[in-house]
Amino acid sequence: MIVSDTNLLVYLLLPGDRTAKVQQFYLREPDWVAPFLWRSELINVLVTYHRLGKIEFDLCLQLMNQAERIMEGRSYTIESETILEIAARTGCSGYDAEFVALAEQLNLPLVTYDEAILRRCQSVARKPW
Repeated sequence: MIVSDTNLLVYLLLPGDRTAKVQQFYLREPDWVAPFLWRSELINVLVTYHRLGKIEFDLCLQLMNQAERIMEGRSYTIESETILEIAARTGCSGYDAEFVALAEQLNLPLVTYDEAILRRCQSVARKPW
C-alpha cells in the first residue's frame, strides 16, 4: 500500500510521458490511499485540460469516475494541526503537507514525482519504483 500524490493519478489516467511507467507501477502496487484533497486537485487538473482544449468534457467525467473507483474507500481526513506542523517543518505547501501527513500517519511511502516533496520529505517520499 502507498500514499499516492495526485500527480500519480494524473499520470495514470491522462496519456503522457509517464503514463506507461505509472500504469506498470499500478499493476504491481494497486492499493493507493490519499487525503480527500486528491479529488479537488484532480478536478482542477481535468478542468484545466478541458479549458485548454486538450480533452472533451465527457472525458473529464469518465476520468473522474475512473479515479473515484480506484480511490473508493481509500481517502482520509487529516487533522489541520498535523498538516500545519508538517508544512512548517518541511517548507511544503499546505496541500503537499496533507499527503506527507497521511504517509507519516500510516507509515507508508508517499509516491510522487513532485521534486519539492521528494527533496523536502525524504523520509517518506519516493518516486514510483
